[in-house]
Amino acid sequence: MAMTNEQALDAARTAATAARDNANAALGYLDQARVPLAQAASAATGGHVDPVVFELAVFVLAIFVGYYVVWSVTPALHTPLMSVTNAISSVIIVGALLAAGVAVGGGMGYGPTIARVLGFFALIFASVNIFGGFMVTERMLAMYKKKG
Repeated sequence: MAMTNEQALDAARTAATAARDNANAALGYLDQARVPLAQAASAATGGHVDPVVFELAVFVLAIFVGYYVVWSVTPALHTPLMSVTNAISSVIIVGALLAAGVAVGGGMGYGPTIARVLGFFALIFASVNIFGGFMVTERMLAMYKKKG
């Protein structure tokens, strides 16, 4: 025997109410488990979080935030966004120059070889990023110029 619309609606409401009750119960269980889990994590780490884990967590969050910010930008805002990206890359170039050439510890010698090599690569990559950003910005602005 087929269900009427009223019966289907009542069944859907009953299922939705049961789902809401289950979700509320799950939130209650989570609230009960949150404090003991936080205490266990604090005891396991000695009361502090390893800086590498913290920095990795910040990096992963930055990836997600960056992804959602960039993909939600309208095309009209793309050129100003590229300009800001170029400004950030110029700050990276300053840091790369410091890493590649500044003496460490006030001594007469240069910094460790790995710092100098990574600084050099950062300098190269940031330069390519800035150059490419200006090329893309110029091309975007050319699209708005009158032809003729």
